[in-house]
Amino acid sequence: MKEFTGYMHGMGIGGWLTNFKRLPVLPEGYKMKLSTGDFEHFEKYITHEDVKYIASLGMDHIRLAFDQYVLEEYDKPCAYRDECFGHIERFLKWCDAEGVNVILNLHKAIGCICDFNDSRSLMTEPELRERFVRLWCEIENRFHEHPAVFELMNEVTGSDNENWNTLAAETIAALRKLNPTRIIMVGSSQWNSCSQLKNLHLYDDENVVYTFHNYAPHQFTHQRGLLQGMQHYYNRDMPYPGDIGHYIDYCHSCGGDPNHFARYPEMGRQYLWGVLKPAADFIAANPDKIVTCGEFGTIRHCPIEWRENWMRDMITFCLDHQIPYTCWNYLSTPYDGNRFSLVDDDRRIIVSREMARIIRGEVR
Repeated sequence: MKEFTGYMHGMGIGGWLTNFKRLPVLPEGYKMKLSTGDFEHFEKYITHEDVKYIASLGMDHIRLAFDQYVLEEYDKPCAYRDECFGHIERFLKWCDAEGVNVILNLHKAIGCICDFNDSRSLMTEPELRERFVRLWCEIENRFHEHPAVFELMNEVTGSDNENWNTLAAETIAALRKLNPTRIIMVGSSQWNSCSQLKNLHLYDDENVVYTFHNYAPHQFTHQRGLLQGMQHYYNRDMPYPGDIGHYIDYCHSCGGDPNHFARYPEMGRQYLWGVLKPAADFIAANPDKIVTCGEFGTIRHCPIEWRENWMRDMITFCLDHQIPYTCWNYLSTPYDGNRFSLVDDDRRIIVSREMARIIRGEVR
């Protein structure tokens, strides 16, 4: 696989222009509205000092996540918020000053939101599909001179491969009319599962790259998570590596197929790499394409040694297969039910020296 120069090991930023509050808990009619407090949050949450610190950790890029309803009013198509576009412009200047590359990631699109079921569907409603394409063209027009990578969608929910492939192709075609060489990143369905890479449409375009995410096993990475009802119910420490019996018992207690885990002697590298094998297979079948692992991480209340163990195995897999990667997540707001912070939320310092080594790729 070709090297994705400048994007080999990076950090995601959520909690700023996405995940700044949890939409499912908001009253109906308020989920897609921004408050005075939201705009104040956008002004101050991430600063040039944060970008400087991420660069000091050895990261060569930052994946900036943002939501469509932050940039465009939910109930007013193409009514774009100059103030919020200004935050991205300011961020790009900080990254340029620190020599850090950027991926601009549309994290939640209207009609496709990864943490609750929107009443509308991006995959099937023509108006929302048109707005999606037009938003990306607006982003291109505003940032045409900047070489940031455009990641079309964070995680496509469900398994609607046909409609997603069509929408992605339409968006790429529209962007190509404006910029023939923009690097565009496209991921698969089922929340960007590597098992769905095989269903992605492939492009005869060297500036299209492909991406997948991984949080397997969820029982570990999301243990006791507030947003996962059964994880919250099970309420158990899930070590990594650790006793496979914990995971079998989870299935018996909370649902799922215990045979999925029963064939493994323990929960550890063998299981994790088995889950990731479809990514290796996709790369082997498409050696001329660039494939990235665009998001992975562990909930922050998991003991640090277990977090380090899992991150080390994930990044070792990526390095063994020459897969560029982006860790999730730099910082989390107190309102983020899945807090995956890699820095202490108060001091904004990496959670451990060992974690700093691991995310740089020093895993040998």
